[in-house]
Amino acid sequence: MNLVIVESPAKAKTIKKYLGADFEVIASYGHVRDLVPKEGAVDPDNGFAMKYQIIERNEKHVQAIAKKLKDASALYLATDPDREGEAISWHLYELLKGRRQLGERPVHRIVFNEITKRAVQEAVANPRELSYDLVNAQQARRALDYLVGFNLSPLLWKKIRRGLSAGRVQSPALRLICERENEIEAFVQQEYWTLEADAAKDTKTFSAKLTHFDGVKLEQFSIIDADRASFVRQQLEQAAAGTLRVEQVERKQRKRQPAPPFITSTLQQEAARKLGFTALRTMRVAQQLYEGVDVDGEAVGLITYMRTDSVNLAQEAIEEIRAYVVDRYGAADLPEQPRLFKTKSKNAQEAHEAIRPTSILREPNAVKAHLAPEQFRLYELIWKRTLACQMAHALINQVAVDLSAGTTEHLLRANGAVIAEPGFMRVYLEGRDDVQSADDDEERMLPEMQIGEQIKLLALRTEQHFTEAPPRYSEASLVKALEEFGIGRPSTYASIISTLQDREYVTLDKKRFSPTDVGRVVNRFLTEHFTAYVDYDFTAKLEDELDAVSRGEEEWVPLLEHFWKPFKDLVDHTQAHVKRSDVTQEKLDELCPKCGNPLSIRLGRNGRFIGCTHYPECDYTRDLNADKAQAEAPELVEGRTCPLCNSALEIKRGRYGKFIGCSSYPTCKHIEPLEKPEDTGVVCPQCHKGTLQKKKSRRGKLFYSCSTYPTCDYAVWDEPVAEPCPQCGWPILTLKTTKTKGTVKACPQKECGYRVAVETVETE
Repeated sequence: MNLVIVESPAKAKTIKKYLGADFEVIASYGHVRDLVPKEGAVDPDNGFAMKYQIIERNEKHVQAIAKKLKDASALYLATDPDREGEAISWHLYELLKGRRQLGERPVHRIVFNEITKRAVQEAVANPRELSYDLVNAQQARRALDYLVGFNLSPLLWKKIRRGLSAGRVQSPALRLICERENEIEAFVQQEYWTLEADAAKDTKTFSAKLTHFDGVKLEQFSIIDADRASFVRQQLEQAAAGTLRVEQVERKQRKRQPAPPFITSTLQQEAARKLGFTALRTMRVAQQLYEGVDVDGEAVGLITYMRTDSVNLAQEAIEEIRAYVVDRYGAADLPEQPRLFKTKSKNAQEAHEAIRPTSILREPNAVKAHLAPEQFRLYELIWKRTLACQMAHALINQVAVDLSAGTTEHLLRANGAVIAEPGFMRVYLEGRDDVQSADDDEERMLPEMQIGEQIKLLALRTEQHFTEAPPRYSEASLVKALEEFGIGRPSTYASIISTLQDREYVTLDKKRFSPTDVGRVVNRFLTEHFTAYVDYDFTAKLEDELDAVSRGEEEWVPLLEHFWKPFKDLVDHTQAHVKRSDVTQEKLDELCPKCGNPLSIRLGRNGRFIGCTHYPECDYTRDLNADKAQAEAPELVEGRTCPLCNSALEIKRGRYGKFIGCSSYPTCKHIEPLEKPEDTGVVCPQCHKGTLQKKKSRRGKLFYSCSTYPTCDYAVWDEPVAEPCPQCGWPILTLKTTKTKGTVKACPQKECGYRVAVETVETE
């Protein structure tokens, strides 16, 4: 018997089906070892020796592997085909070797980019040795993250606040969000005006925009107020006298090419734009599709490996897609030659295939019944993008018509576009982050016009506009920025974003990231005192060096030595010479009205505020946005009064956004959420008086709690169902969904343990 080790039970189940009776497949359940969680786990004075220990929760899985190994003649390590997968295999090998459980058995490393019968059997037939270049690159990355975290975090505790932490990759990502917020705050809105004409030929109406007035080409700020806009409109109306003359007609045909197949970063971006998925959710669902889904009673891997920087497609995949295009859409929608895309990543060892369906013949609707709703939506996105990338380009006929108003000194332009040949656009169009600046891909047909023709002018309109601040980062645009700056790697983007939210350095509001007050103070400290280490170029260069280690072009220990000494010197210098007040206070050019000493922006328990630098001798403080608060009078809640004291209710703004509060605060402290929580109608099993309501935690996670809170504090994380537990009699059950067990009805009482599988339920 041959023993095969993979990371997850789902993957084990799929692979076992392809290998037959001579192979036993078992899961390690991810990483089996990690650094000891204390100082000294990485020893810079001893060649950066790393002290590992088994992850406690995985000890039972290692023991299960060791037990199976006793009856095995060979061991096959089949973890994921990347640095992290290589490291998992190496850790398991080292652990089994250290415990003398390997014996003389041969150990093989096998990798496959997709979990299909052909790919798995081919990998087993062509095993290789463990790649120590990949292992050392992963060790170097882990050591760097440890050294930065274990040295910077205690510094943040001393200089700012206990419980804070900093990271090698998350800190430059935080800097991105903070810098964008600074741009928004520094932005000064500018007014400008445009003029548009509504015109008609026969029964077809269209619009044209003023481009030249009195022979001068109009720029964005040529017309900046209503008076000037009104004057220009009057001049045009008089000159035109109800008609516009066609001066020029430009026709051209534009080709539009399909987007390349997905890599990790573009999949995360498109899933955010089109499906509203977080990066973490995208990777979780993609992992399920890769590892295998039950289709007609057998496990099938639906997509190729989802952590990749490569846009390459296997030759057999291209041939299958091209045959499908001809069969489904006809030869006209197939380019003469297969479409090849250039991979940007230099990291050849990790440049596998792009993310694609394992077979284009497995249409989304054919497998829909076997997939959870989120699995279907992501699979359909990948399937469409892959199909479209091998289809013919689209042809778009564009028309631009210049019309004069009485004289060629006054010109207006009308633009039109018609999709002549949709090509790949019949299947898929790439999304955009900035919808407002995107071209309109809908057809905008203009009537047929000839030079010299008179066109009826229906009306002239003045339009007022204001320039807009740059938008805050969405998850898609942040992933795009991280990729462009070379911060982290696509496989780490999801964890970077989650870490920033978990540490409460940023919040996500209306799908846009804003830094918290603590996040801004941490960022200011790091950018002022650890400038090089949050520098985008420095971070990107370090990632390139780690890639070079994985390709065998650099040694990992010299890389760590080059990083460590200047970093440690800077930590020691900051520890000795930077005072806490230098970090938590920003001096202002304003004197305290109470004592005459300088004021500063300070960080308190509830965020930033303005206070006197001579505290505690002087206790003067005011809200950071006091001027803004005075300008915005509290908004009263009409038709309601405080249920405790009968005073008026107001919409207020607190640390976590807007809420409703009593106008008599602090005498009366009644508060309630601005938006009423969704009521499930399920009676609270603890107090039997309230009902369970759907709410959001401070970190945006959904939970269900009693409507009578704080009188009753009962709460559950999973959606409640008004059914008593058949095992212990608790009045409710909950719907719980996991990637390994699917959706189950479970008893929320931990000591009970009742759970039963149910048909797939969409609980989003």
